[in-house]
Amino acid sequence: MEKQISENVIQPLEQFYKESKSFFIKCTKPDRKEFKQVSLATLVGFAAMGIIGFLIKLIFLAINNILIGGG
Repeated sequence: MEKQISENVIQPLEQFYKESKSFFIKCTKPDRKEFKQVSLATLVGFAAMGIIGFLIKLIFLAINNILIGGG
């Protein structure tokens, strides 16, 4: 019973801990240039999605007004 617990619970947790620790050791913080680049890419993506959503909303409002009739 104790062997099963060790094999099924403790060993996977120990392995996960070791892998996580080595992963965090390899990770580095981004420098200022990389941070600006990622921030700019995120900003452009958000802006593009917002513009696309706004244009779709405008198109469907126009279609609704034509079909239903502006009251």
